Amino acid sequence: MENDFSFIGQCSELVKSKGIEARAYQINIIRSIINGGNTLVVLPTGLGKTLIAVFSIACTLYDGKKALMLAPTKPLSEQHFNSLRSLLNINEDDILLLTGKLPIAKRKVLEERARIIIATPQTVANDLKSSNLDLDQFGIAIFDEVHRAVGRYAYTYVADKCKEKNIKILGLTASPGNSRDKIMELIDTLAIDNIEVRTPEDPDVAPYVKEKNVTKILVEKGETVERISSLLKGLIEEHLYALFHIGLCPFKKLESISKMRILDIGKNIDQLKGSNYKFIAIFHYIYVLDLLHAYDLVTTEGIQPFMSYIDSIRNKEKKNRSVQSMLKNHVFLKAVGIAETALKNGEEHPKMKALVQLITENHIDNKIIIFAQYRYTISKIVEVLNNAGLKAMAFVGKKEGVTQDQQMQVIKDFRDGKFNILVATSIGEEGLDIPSVDTVIFYEPITSSIRSIQRKGRTGRFNVGNIYVLITKDTKDETYFMVSSFREKKMYDMILRIKKSLERMPKPAAAKAGQKRLF
Repeated sequence: MENDFSFIGQCSELVKSKGIEARAYQINIIRSIINGGNTLVVLPTGLGKTLIAVFSIACTLYDGKKALMLAPTKPLSEQHFNSLRSLLNINEDDILLLTGKLPIAKRKVLEERARIIIATPQTVANDLKSSNLDLDQFGIAIFDEVHRAVGRYAYTYVADKCKEKNIKILGLTASPGNSRDKIMELIDTLAIDNIEVRTPEDPDVAPYVKEKNVTKILVEKGETVERISSLLKGLIEEHLYALFHIGLCPFKKLESISKMRILDIGKNIDQLKGSNYKFIAIFHYIYVLDLLHAYDLVTTEGIQPFMSYIDSIRNKEKKNRSVQSMLKNHVFLKAVGIAETALKNGEEHPKMKALVQLITENHIDNKIIIFAQYRYTISKIVEVLNNAGLKAMAFVGKKEGVTQDQQMQVIKDFRDGKFNILVATSIGEEGLDIPSVDTVIFYEPITSSIRSIQRKGRTGRFNVGNIYVLITKDTKDETYFMVSSFREKKMYDMILRIKKSLERMPKPAAAKAGQKRLF
């Protein structure tokens, strides 16, 4: 086994590899990419996917072809642009960061001259549609965070154009999907015939994976939250019973039915024929959905997030009959009254107290990212932490009116130590150059294995990482935590089975046309 990158021959001269450790798994993956067809690389966060991309690009350039590298966001594209300029031993002007801000005429000249183009998929898709970009001279297209290449996302369009030109495709991700169907859709979209997957437990990877300690913190609902949620639960079950009575709901009790089964009721209602019968079903169904969201917010997020949601319903200009009825219901109004009184008295969900205690007692000087689902939860967390003498800042997306420049400033301030706690929505999970942190806290569990892996990947890159998950007892939090853990394990099992099935398929006698074998 080689202990350096010399196995790729003269291609290695295009990479500034001095001082870079040649790891066995990287060598094997690079070899597989060069000699294989379209390749999907599944590798835990922080284990050098960018370096694998760099060597794949170097071999493409040596072969006289151009390279395309795509990333889902502009900041991540900029990160790759800087990495390639520092790692590749070529003229820096040969590497183009393509943005929509460049004038069309200038863009076309720069695209024709560049040997490597780095951009978001939307930018490349637009240039392909307008015929400003010609893929004829390209030998490889690299799709970072490739799990996004499903549905109508721009990755899919660019992948189709690359397949038409017989360009080798390389997909990079830490988490390819939650289900076999999604993974297979990804494989079909990219015409993948070669998979390289490593789990944190694999022998060649394990020495480089820093330990990540995952700790569950169980929290009681508390008396106030329990009173509010009990009232809401009784109302929900009243309307579940109505749906049960007309044959649309299999259960009468809230704890007996999953959120997925409740959503399925909506699909069944869509197929109903009788208009009066359908109207009654819709009335009860919308009632259940609105109340269920309110119930989940107060039990797992907080009293302020619950009230923010109620205020958003109250402030709607147009209210359907279900909402109008709910806002007048005496049981509902009693629950809201308890919440309003609690806020006036400074009460919140016990999770907030547990969060402050966790940080102040164990991680007060650490760099921390707290992930939460909802912007109103994030606002409250930031308020509570800052009132406790901690330094926290919200990190939210464009939907909340925050520009990309403002986002980058927040990250810069975080990196520079102006504050040490970043409270983020899903925007903090991928696609932005957020520095590695000491501690990641899930304010609530999530069921997506992709998002869970991305969140956990924010810590444990250079040192032991601490991961905490706040779980409210006897709520959906407990179910979601178990589902997430199961799906992460299932994801690796599925991708390994799919890899084996691909390996059993007959391989072409030679690499794809226009792709040279290097040894």
